[in-house]
Amino acid sequence: FEGAIISFFHLLFVRSNKFKAVYEALTRSTLPNLTNLVATALVFAVVIYLQGFRVEIPIKSARFRGHRASFPIKLFYTSNMPIMLQSALASNVFMISQLLYRRFPDNLLIKLFGVWEPYQGSSQFFPTSGLAYYMTPPRSFVNTLKDPIHFALYVAYMLTACALLSRTWLDVSGSGPRDVARELRDQQMVIAGYRDTSMYKELKRIIPTAATVGGVIIGILSISADLLGAIGSGTGILLAVTIIYNYFETFAKEHAELGGVGVAGM
Repeated sequence: FEGAIISFFHLLFVRSNKFKAVYEALTRSTLPNLTNLVATALVFAVVIYLQGFRVEIPIKSARFRGHRASFPIKLFYTSNMPIMLQSALASNVFMISQLLYRRFPDNLLIKLFGVWEPYQGSSQFFPTSGLAYYMTPPRSFVNTLKDPIHFALYVAYMLTACALLSRTWLDVSGSGPRDVARELRDQQMVIAGYRDTSMYKELKRIIPTAATVGGVIIGILSISADLLGAIGSGTGILLAVTIIYNYFETFAKEHAELGGVGVAGM
């Protein structure tokens, strides 16, 4: 059976040695096992838990006295954009490297870019050396012990790429500290305890830090998911969780607003 849970109960009923049945259900390598399922659920839970981390900046109206609110800055300030951009970058590098290697397999510079060979028992090609190889995650935790240099360079690449892409997205998306300060100023809102002129400095201290740290944590979660053997890829799981959580937040916000309108109408 392909399903991890169905296979677990099937092995319990079929095998006379229940300990071996449980061990096989936890560790079988050809199909999804219970360890993969638990790792996937664990990554889901950690990402959802970290989504709640935020800094609430108190703001007040410069026009109406007594009107106060808060401006939340999430730990994942740039959401799932760092991992999406990193995935797009890696996909383009892999595509170009594979095309060049098929066309010029004996060229030294092309080999430095990536050497591609079919994986054991599969027709799918994977990089075995070169730049593309060090941009791919280890296939298992055992492979990290066999090739620690590959693992170290991959971790450095992932964390650096996610952090830099997260910072870059601030300027591209218009969600940087200068843009937020301008938006608050247009709404005639100021940070409580700060002058209008120093609002940008306070936002510059918090927003880039949240974007950088959030990007690094997303990279760590993606690496952890790949090493733990989570079903799918670490990138795919992070994208799924963040998208679902954003939809949930939007639904909850709209539901709260409609509830407020209903109460006001009564």
